[in-house]
Amino acid sequence: MKVAYVFATSGHTASYKLGKMILPQLEAGDHGVEVVGMFFFDDNNYILRAGDPTGERLAQVAADQNILLMMCDQCAIERGLAEGGPRNATPTGTVAGVQVGCFPELYAALSGNMPDQVITL
Repeated sequence: MKVAYVFATSGHTASYKLGKMILPQLEAGDHGVEVVGMFFFDDNNYILRAGDPTGERLAQVAADQNILLMMCDQCAIERGLAEGGPRNATPTGTVAGVQVGCFPELYAALSGNMPDQVITL
């Protein structure tokens, strides 16, 4: 089964649930499903800053396992992690491989490797 994660809950969702649970499982190869994408809202975007230890590990796993990493464009712009405007932004100061977009860009980016389920955390 293929899944995509949407990190939408405020607080430490990305740093705790992703960093302490999901990422170690992906690194060990025992997560149980194929992860095809991760989409980040609000402060969850901060985990994708260049130099963030969890973000750097995630970027490596994403590159190795062909996992899309995408930040909400408006959330990323607000937090200084993207430049430009809505639906026309580019990441800045992030780990390698991160994209920025809105849901239409997310759908397009996943269209060649669609998930069977989308899980919102």
